[in-house]
Amino acid sequence: MRLSSRGRFAVTAMVDLGLRWGEGPVSVSAISERQLIPLPFLVQLLHRLRKAALVESVRGAKGGFQLARSPAEVSVAAVLLAVEEPLDATGCQGEANCLGDGCCCLTHSLWNLFNIRMMEFLESVTLQHLVEDHHARTASAELIPVP
Repeated sequence: MRLSSRGRFAVTAMVDLGLRWGEGPVSVSAISERQLIPLPFLVQLLHRLRKAALVESVRGAKGGFQLARSPAEVSVAAVLLAVEEPLDATGCQGEANCLGDGCCCLTHSLWNLFNIRMMEFLESVTLQHLVEDHHARTASAELIPVP
């Protein structure tokens, strides 16, 4: 299983919005430039995130996008599911018919449990956690002297 660009870029864009929570709408082009996400792709992602009620769009000269809820209320799992990121390590999408004859493969329960634990983890991580992590890494980087 591999996380696609769609999932990685969606989470990155949402963290960018989380870093600017409470400051008003953020332009799509600004997010695209800061995070190096191709603009047309970012527009598609933000449309999906808006349909999932994770972001709000604001029209006008100072328009853009902003989080619909506080960063503490948005999980990484919600973001990934909103952009239809496949989060399944099984080859059968969790169905108990891996072998096609009503039987499961030998490792079905392993991958199914992995899926459950992965979702629990992604549901436990919020945008606020990622915002705080970014601030901590940025602060510690400022303390390191450059030779």
